[in-house]
Amino acid sequence: MAGHSQFKNIMHRKGAQDAKRARIFAKLIREITVSAKEGLPDPAANPRLRAAIGAALKQNMTRDAIDRAIKKATGAGGQENYEAVRYEGYGPAGVAVIVEALTDNRNRTASVVRAAFNKSGGALGETNSVSFMFNRMGVVRYQASAADADTMLEAAIEAGADDVGSNEDGHEVQVAIEGFFAVRDALAQKFGEPAEARIEWRPNMTVALDEEKAASVLKLLDVLEDDDDVQNVYANFEVPEEVMAKLSA
Repeated sequence: MAGHSQFKNIMHRKGAQDAKRARIFAKLIREITVSAKEGLPDPAANPRLRAAIGAALKQNMTRDAIDRAIKKATGAGGQENYEAVRYEGYGPAGVAVIVEALTDNRNRTASVVRAAFNKSGGALGETNSVSFMFNRMGVVRYQASAADADTMLEAAIEAGADDVGSNEDGHEVQVAIEGFFAVRDALAQKFGEPAEARIEWRPNMTVALDEEKAASVLKLLDVLEDDDDVQNVYANFEVPEEVMAKLSA
């Protein structure tokens, strides 16, 4: 499936991004801070905060660092007012790109994102200019060792999921946004914390890229992800695995 291949493309890139641990921690702390400020500071009563903490723990962030971020959001030190913004545009080769950010200065973030698109030969568009090429969904991922395919499928459907894809790489549970946290928590009770749980933009159509075009697109995505305000970047490209492996080497 095109969507699955594109997901594997992104996974190749995540391996390189994981080396930038300080930047990853900064983004995770920002998500924890926003989640705690927008809801209750108790993760048991705040699903978004619970998911943010789970993601931070998966990246080996300490409990002390997580607690400090929550206290900063709810105490005297929580003056930062971050807001969620989304940017959409076209990158090299007509690839559609969605950028999600948490920012305390919309003008600064918009300027950085626009400059990245322009420098790559792309163009930043209006909101909803490319989102029609994506589906918004919740995704919960487990290692293959968490359960066999039938057991994961049965548990996921019982919890309210829409679909499950299983192979040697692991299990991917797809769920509508409104049921995301309930499904995530139900599966966590049965199989333990997932390898990843998040709400994503998944492309419903993709652009096939050769090595040269893929290199240009990946350069744009790297520039965007390197910005502290940017939380997530999604794009609707597809590249052969051997080419992606070569570019990621």
